[in-house]
Amino acid sequence: MPKMKTRRGAAKRFSLTAKGKIKRNKAFASHILTKKTSKRKRSLRKSGLLHKSDVAGIKRLIPYM
Repeated sequence: MPKMKTRRGAAKRFSLTAKGKIKRNKAFASHILTKKTSKRKRSLRKSGLLHKSDVAGIKRLIPYM
């Protein structure tokens, strides 16, 4: 059986933590920043964890992580 291909777009957007959770970057931080508060922009800089309902689908896209 041939090897499975990794979806490269997903591999660039998600990474695995040491405990096996999937880390992601937050959206809405690239433009139209004038109307967003400083607190909101600061929290958008930090990474977040993927919700448990999305984990199975993303793990299918990135089989060798």
